[in-house]
Amino acid sequence: MDIKPFKVEEWMNAYETGARYNIAETCVDSVSLDELFELTGEDKDEFLSSFSSRRLTYGDILGSSDLKKGIAKLYRTMNESGIVPTHGAAGANHHVFISLISKGDHVVSIMPTYQQLYSIPESIGADVSIMHLRQENDYLPDLNELESLVRKDTKLICINNPNNPTGALMPEELLLKIIEIARSVGAYILSDEVYRHLTQSDIWCESVADLYEKGISVGSMSKVFSLAGLRMGWIATHDRNALEAFISHRDYDLISCGMFDDAVASIALRHSDRMLERNRGIVRGNLRILDDWIKEHRHFYYTKPQAGTTALVYYDFDMPSYEFCKRLYDETGAFVTPGACFEEEHSMRIGYASDTETLIKGLEAIADFAARLEK
Repeated sequence: MDIKPFKVEEWMNAYETGARYNIAETCVDSVSLDELFELTGEDKDEFLSSFSSRRLTYGDILGSSDLKKGIAKLYRTMNESGIVPTHGAAGANHHVFISLISKGDHVVSIMPTYQQLYSIPESIGADVSIMHLRQENDYLPDLNELESLVRKDTKLICINNPNNPTGALMPEELLLKIIEIARSVGAYILSDEVYRHLTQSDIWCESVADLYEKGISVGSMSKVFSLAGLRMGWIATHDRNALEAFISHRDYDLISCGMFDDAVASIALRHSDRMLERNRGIVRGNLRILDDWIKEHRHFYYTKPQAGTTALVYYDFDMPSYEFCKRLYDETGAFVTPGACFEEEHSMRIGYASDTETLIKGLEAIADFAARLEK
């Protein structure tokens, strides 16, 4: 398979482990098993004793009932039968494409977003049309542009809500209009929703799987639940044809998810209200810090995120983003992601969901670096 290098992941792989102030991370401040049991009130000793006695088989091939019930309650209309567990959201997105898309199919995707959403269908041989999200439109889809890109033979429309890297959040009214366009040609909508529920206000974050009969939602335990080490994700949809394709293709590249991953994820999902309360508190408090920092530093500007864990921050220095971010890293230890990884030059993606002290020190390092560039 001929596929383009995955820019953001290659950057993270190269520099993340050596960072002094990692504010490129996109997961809400990760928890240990000890912290998970403390947060949920579950009995750690009982769990470990029980799990340790289990034989390490393939486990529940299609995921345990506890896991799928926990995932289903994150939606308004979903039940266990519409949930397909996967190896992370990255595995879920990939699985959707290889299950539904063939060479020559027409796909509409967005930019900026996670590169999977356009590079994987392109590598399969799909005809991919790009809908550009623009800052002047708060990084929300332009419906006129979408209508101009969608054709009678469009198979799939890809969106990312909340958006990575900008933090834009599509309201229900906009989602319903996108659905109207998709329904007019019978297209599926794949919505990467890995940051769903991490809102800056107390609103329900709608899922395309609840709103559209051919809507496909992707989620994971990584960003929202601070458990990236589990590598547990899922696909959720009501569409029976899509579900049959997902389950059939699953035998070729996944078979089942890990028993331990399933069991630990089930604990977090049983107590999703507590996990979300913790993590919303982190992203809301930290975004206030980032927002105040932006206001105080004249070389930087952004459109304030409405949800998620990331912000696309622009700078006014005449320096390409790879050079800016590499020099920043080498000279200060602060780690951010070049905007060029998302085809947005002269910008950087900042992840503001780390522990607060790391965020503050990372922003101070960026300010010091900017002061040097002024001289």
